[in-house]
Amino acid sequence: MIIYKTKTNKFCGTSYKEIIKKARIIYHSVEKRSKRSAYLRSSYFKKEKVFFSLFWGHLNQKPKKERLRRLKFLACAIELIENSNYKPTSKSNPNQKREILHRFGGITPSRELFYVQIKENIKTKRKDFMSVFPEE
Repeated sequence: MIIYKTKTNKFCGTSYKEIIKKARIIYHSVEKRSKRSAYLRSSYFKKEKVFFSLFWGHLNQKPKKERLRRLKFLACAIELIENSNYKPTSKSNPNQKREILHRFGGITPSRELFYVQIKENIKTKRKDFMSVFPEE
Protein backbone atom coordinates (compact mmCIF):
# COMPACT_ATOMS: atom_id res chain seq x y z
CA MET A 1 0.00 0.00 0.00
CA ILE A 2 1.30 3.44 -0.92
CA ILE A 3 0.65 6.05 1.77
CA TYR A 4 -0.78 9.49 0.96
CA LYS A 5 0.92 12.42 2.68
CA THR A 6 -1.60 15.02 3.83
CA LYS A 7 -1.00 18.73 4.17
CA THR A 8 -3.58 18.99 6.95
CA ASN A 9 -2.49 18.42 10.53
CA LYS A 10 -4.58 16.44 12.98
CA PHE A 11 -6.62 18.40 15.52
CA CYS A 12 -4.69 19.30 18.65
CA GLY A 13 -6.32 19.19 22.04
CA THR A 14 -6.94 16.81 24.89
CA SER A 15 -10.61 17.13 25.81
CA TYR A 16 -13.39 15.41 23.90
CA LYS A 17 -15.52 18.57 24.02
CA GLU A 18 -12.77 20.58 22.32
CA ILE A 19 -12.15 18.04 19.55
CA ILE A 20 -15.83 17.31 18.80
CA LYS A 21 -16.41 21.04 18.32
CA LYS A 22 -13.63 21.22 15.69
CA ALA A 23 -14.80 18.00 14.03
CA ARG A 24 -18.40 19.23 13.78
CA ILE A 25 -17.25 22.48 12.14
CA ILE A 26 -15.38 20.48 9.48
CA TYR A 27 -18.32 18.09 9.02
CA HIS A 28 -20.85 20.94 8.68
CA SER A 29 -18.70 22.57 5.99
CA VAL A 30 -18.91 19.31 4.03
CA GLU A 31 -22.61 18.94 4.81
CA LYS A 32 -23.42 22.43 3.49
CA ARG A 33 -22.22 21.50 0.00
CA SER A 34 -25.28 19.29 -0.54
CA LYS A 35 -28.99 19.63 0.15
CA ARG A 36 -29.35 15.95 1.01
CA SER A 37 -26.80 13.54 2.47
CA ALA A 38 -23.28 14.75 3.16
CA TYR A 39 -20.71 13.35 0.74
CA LEU A 40 -17.23 13.86 -0.67
CA ARG A 41 -16.02 13.31 -4.22
CA SER A 42 -13.22 10.76 -4.18
CA SER A 43 -10.30 11.16 -6.54
CA TYR A 44 -9.47 7.43 -6.44
CA PHE A 45 -13.01 6.36 -7.32
CA LYS A 46 -13.10 8.68 -10.38
CA LYS A 47 -14.94 11.48 -8.56
CA GLU A 48 -17.76 9.20 -7.35
CA LYS A 49 -19.55 10.16 -4.14
CA VAL A 50 -18.45 8.80 -0.78
CA PHE A 51 -21.23 9.32 1.77
CA PHE A 52 -20.85 10.14 5.48
CA SER A 53 -24.03 8.34 6.60
CA LEU A 54 -22.26 5.51 8.49
CA PHE A 55 -19.43 7.50 10.06
CA TRP A 56 -21.17 9.08 13.06
CA GLY A 57 -23.12 5.92 13.94
CA HIS A 58 -19.97 3.81 13.79
CA LEU A 59 -18.05 6.38 15.83
CA ASN A 60 -20.67 6.55 18.58
CA GLN A 61 -20.35 2.79 19.16
CA LYS A 62 -16.81 3.36 20.41
CA PRO A 63 -15.76 4.39 23.95
CA LYS A 64 -15.18 8.10 24.49
CA LYS A 65 -11.38 7.78 24.60
CA GLU A 66 -11.36 5.94 21.24
CA ARG A 67 -13.73 8.51 19.71
CA LEU A 68 -11.29 11.24 20.72
CA ARG A 69 -8.36 9.43 19.08
CA ARG A 70 -10.31 8.96 15.85
CA LEU A 71 -11.87 12.42 15.61
CA LYS A 72 -8.45 14.07 15.75
CA PHE A 73 -7.79 12.69 12.25
CA LEU A 74 -11.11 13.71 10.63
CA ALA A 75 -9.70 16.68 8.66
CA CYS A 76 -6.81 14.51 7.43
CA ALA A 77 -9.26 11.79 6.39
CA ILE A 78 -11.36 14.23 4.37
CA GLU A 79 -8.28 15.48 2.52
CA LEU A 80 -7.16 11.91 1.85
CA ILE A 81 -10.55 10.87 0.43
CA GLU A 82 -10.75 13.90 -1.83
CA ASN A 83 -7.17 13.88 -3.13
CA SER A 84 -5.59 10.44 -2.91
CA ASN A 85 -5.13 8.43 -6.10
CA TYR A 86 -3.19 5.65 -4.40
CA LYS A 87 -4.58 2.14 -4.51
CA PRO A 88 -6.01 0.98 -1.17
CA THR A 89 -5.97 -2.52 0.27
CA SER A 90 -9.36 -4.00 -0.53
CA LYS A 91 -10.99 -7.13 0.84
CA SER A 92 -14.50 -8.50 1.04
CA ASN A 93 -16.35 -7.91 4.29
CA PRO A 94 -16.34 -11.16 6.31
CA ASN A 95 -19.76 -10.30 7.79
CA GLN A 96 -21.45 -9.26 4.51
CA LYS A 97 -20.41 -11.00 1.30
CA ARG A 98 -21.80 -8.23 -0.92
CA GLU A 99 -19.54 -5.55 0.53
CA ILE A 100 -15.93 -4.59 -0.07
CA LEU A 101 -13.85 -2.77 2.53
CA HIS A 102 -11.24 -0.36 1.14
CA ARG A 103 -8.49 0.80 3.51
CA PHE A 104 -6.42 3.85 2.53
CA GLY A 105 -3.21 4.76 4.35
CA GLY A 106 -2.23 8.32 5.15
CA ILE A 107 0.43 10.18 7.05
CA THR A 108 0.20 13.64 8.64
CA PRO A 109 2.90 16.32 8.34
CA SER A 110 3.93 15.38 11.90
CA ARG A 111 4.63 11.81 10.63
CA GLU A 112 1.63 10.08 12.29
CA LEU A 113 0.19 7.16 10.35
CA PHE A 114 -3.58 6.75 10.05
CA TYR A 115 -6.06 4.72 8.02
CA VAL A 116 -9.37 5.55 6.36
CA GLN A 117 -11.88 2.79 5.76
CA ILE A 118 -14.57 2.99 3.07
CA LYS A 119 -17.27 0.40 2.58
CA GLU A 120 -18.56 -0.29 -0.94
CA ASN A 121 -21.74 -2.18 -1.74
CA ILE A 122 -20.99 -4.42 -4.74
CA LYS A 123 -24.56 -4.44 -6.06
CA THR A 124 -25.37 -0.71 -5.84
CA LYS A 125 -21.76 0.64 -6.03
CA ARG A 126 -22.56 2.96 -3.10
CA LYS A 127 -19.53 3.99 -1.08
CA ASP A 128 -19.71 4.98 2.59
CA PHE A 129 -16.97 6.51 4.71
CA MET A 130 -16.93 4.26 7.76
CA SER A 131 -13.98 5.15 9.90
CA VAL A 132 -10.65 6.87 10.40
CA PHE A 133 -8.19 5.57 12.96
CA PRO A 134 -4.52 6.02 13.84
CA GLU A 135 -2.02 3.22 13.77
CA GLU A 136 -2.02 1.39 17.10
